[in-house]
Amino acid sequence: MSLLQEEREIIVQNEYADSFDFQEIEEFVKNASKNLFISHNFKNKNKMLVQPRGGFPTYEKQFALNEFFVKANVDVLPLTIDSNTRLNDYAMSKKMLRLSEENEVDMLNGYPLVNHGYRTTRKMITHFDKPVSLRHGTPDARLLIETAIASGIFEIEGGPITYLLPYSKNFPLDKAFLYWKYVERVCANYSKLNEPINRESFGPLTATLVPPCITIVIQLLEMLLSLEEGVKSFSVSFSQTGSVNQDIVTSAVLKKMAKYYAKEIDCEDAQINLVYHQWMGAFPSNKDYSESLINTSTVIAALVKADKIITKTRDEAFGIPTKEANAKTVANTQYTLKILQGLPNIINEQEEEILTQEVKSIMEAVFNDSADTLWRKVFNSIKNGTIDVPFSPHIINNNEVVTVRDKDKNIRIIKRGNLPISDKCFEYEKSKCNLNKDATSIVNDIIHDIGIMQ
Repeated sequence: MSLLQEEREIIVQNEYADSFDFQEIEEFVKNASKNLFISHNFKNKNKMLVQPRGGFPTYEKQFALNEFFVKANVDVLPLTIDSNTRLNDYAMSKKMLRLSEENEVDMLNGYPLVNHGYRTTRKMITHFDKPVSLRHGTPDARLLIETAIASGIFEIEGGPITYLLPYSKNFPLDKAFLYWKYVERVCANYSKLNEPINRESFGPLTATLVPPCITIVIQLLEMLLSLEEGVKSFSVSFSQTGSVNQDIVTSAVLKKMAKYYAKEIDCEDAQINLVYHQWMGAFPSNKDYSESLINTSTVIAALVKADKIITKTRDEAFGIPTKEANAKTVANTQYTLKILQGLPNIINEQEEEILTQEVKSIMEAVFNDSADTLWRKVFNSIKNGTIDVPFSPHIINNNEVVTVRDKDKNIRIIKRGNLPISDKCFEYEKSKCNLNKDATSIVNDIIHDIGIMQ
């Protein structure tokens, strides 16, 4: 038995989880329908996949949600996990699940997959015969991922950076890297049995004035950490920035750099996909404006030729969306995509050149760190501010980078902290902004820019 398998045997010995039968699970994955694998669905390059968000605590409500999605012509079903499971508090999620079932009131903000177990959940997954994407936000997702794959969920979102810096304050970053290394290896092993398990990074990060260079660098690094463990299908992603021009430039550089760095580590055979998130910031309270925002982001997804779009709803400003609102967005997005055929390529050479230089400078600094493994290089780079995510709550993040929007709504860096971007690039960023203001006015601009869509 390998060391990894020994660790797996220990991880699944949890009182709140199913009793795992690894031999049976391998047979299930080996014979699973191709339709369950998003990596298989991605092969149809003439169709952008549409995926909503959504998760309810009880099996019955999650099943009903999926029925609504299927009727709305969904391509990828979501399974959003509850907050207690994300924190590995399976005792509390079990208690809240029982209360939800007894009182028919949702006591959890998602589906407690570990407590439901893979045997039960697999019945739902195989019934709908569509790919399911696991959305969670868990620093230590080892048991969750084992349960997900055993259930028939063959797309796993997240990573040691993107599921830690935006969500956690104190969880140790070095542990997150090691726990996600486990996840990558498990996904890589199962990928040998059928179509590849797809790994997807969470590009929005804090969704608060994150400059494109930071988004892209983190996407590339999580991709490399995954590919080096043997994963063969990976999705890089980012969310609507608030500037159509910047979204187009970001997508061009991200796709170009992903292909470049995958080749650098001899993984050019891996399937790299682009995922676009509709607006992840605060939504307008006017529902008509919300629908306009959603339609605009769908147009942008078509312009950047995303492989998948992740949708929002017109009820976003008011709480967890209903199944009806979620299904409505899916149907509307599918309709909008149908009429967005033959859009022209838009290129901004100067912005692409600047962003490419910024990304390469940061990546080079990460690779030049003296540590002996990539994950340690990345760890050190976050600790010393070479990588710095604006508005991250985590104590290890430097939070010295300051950004603001220019007159065209592009996110610009006005204080670079320890970001190793060149003086030329930094001066270009600042030249696009009006910095002849006092500190109070600039702070007010930042506050306005955070809530720009409201």
